[in-house]
Amino acid sequence: MTGGRTAYPLLLSIANIHMNVRMKASHHSLPLVALLPCAKFLTKNKKSRSILHNRLIHHCLDIVCRPLKIAARFGQMMANPLGYQRLCYTPLVSYIADTPEATLLAGVGASKTSHLTMATYKQFGDSYRHESRSGSTTLAQLDAIASQIDPWNLEEYAKLAGKFRLNGTHLPFWRDWGLGELNQLLADPCRFLTPEPLHHWHKMFFDHDIRWVIQLLGASEVDFRLSVLPPEAGSRRFQEGISELKQVTGREHRDIESVLISIIAGAAPPEFITALRALMDFRYLAQAKHINSDTMQDISSALDEFHKHKQIILDSGARVGKKGKKWITFKSPNSSCCKVWSEVFHGQRQ
Repeated sequence: MTGGRTAYPLLLSIANIHMNVRMKASHHSLPLVALLPCAKFLTKNKKSRSILHNRLIHHCLDIVCRPLKIAARFGQMMANPLGYQRLCYTPLVSYIADTPEATLLAGVGASKTSHLTMATYKQFGDSYRHESRSGSTTLAQLDAIASQIDPWNLEEYAKLAGKFRLNGTHLPFWRDWGLGELNQLLADPCRFLTPEPLHHWHKMFFDHDIRWVIQLLGASEVDFRLSVLPPEAGSRRFQEGISELKQVTGREHRDIESVLISIIAGAAPPEFITALRALMDFRYLAQAKHINSDTMQDISSALDEFHKHKQIILDSGARVGKKGKKWITFKSPNSSCCKVWSEVFHGQRQ
């Protein structure tokens, strides 16, 4: 925004708009409904500032979404495209956000807890899906904390919330998003926090798969192999390579994805290629417009194949930390890639 002002945009759409229409900005199928504030708090305590920020976002979403909650509970007469009035309900179907924002919305800790399951950071590398973190579980934990400590006693509340791996939000905006007179919970974070392709697929590919390949083969070798590829209509040709790229768009991520396996063939160990190809198969299958039980089986098989061969990535020294330290296990605090594979994707479309 102008004048040095910043805000988080909140866009809203409905589920029955076709994807080809929704993704075109000129069709305005995702109108801006609110600007969520980026506030600065006076307290010097970093943990308290984080809790206040989380609570402010949830409070703003609570206000903005209140009409939708009322319509979800009691119904609202709305006109369809033909002009007929229908009694409509408004459940929260999907909230598209990257991983840090998703953890904020789910009310859990940002880096060491899955926002979709009960897994902790030590379990992010597991090859199976842990029990779902349902909204009722989170609300029960919040009730237990509130019965012992005043929610506005931030320091003490943060300590107890941390034991449950929560982020200090005491009134999640989705807590009362119910249906009908029974007020059955409709907005469950483990269901409405769906995968977001740009960050969970393409950005993850560039941050992890590409870095593994560069670490294994060397930046100059990878850049050379890309530079000698013949030009292809509709795809970018990386004549200068990719090792020095900083700002990369989703389109460029996809262009690199389409040739990565071919450029490492013959230079990387077969198991390494198999592991990366399994991830690539997974990404392509997960982008299918229509996913049925057969597609789900193929997606699960691709993910299982990666877990079967992933040890080669560690054994070959391809996975290193920011300071060049080689990891010996995928179960580490910084294994965000495994968190996404095992917790976001595996079983997400059930």
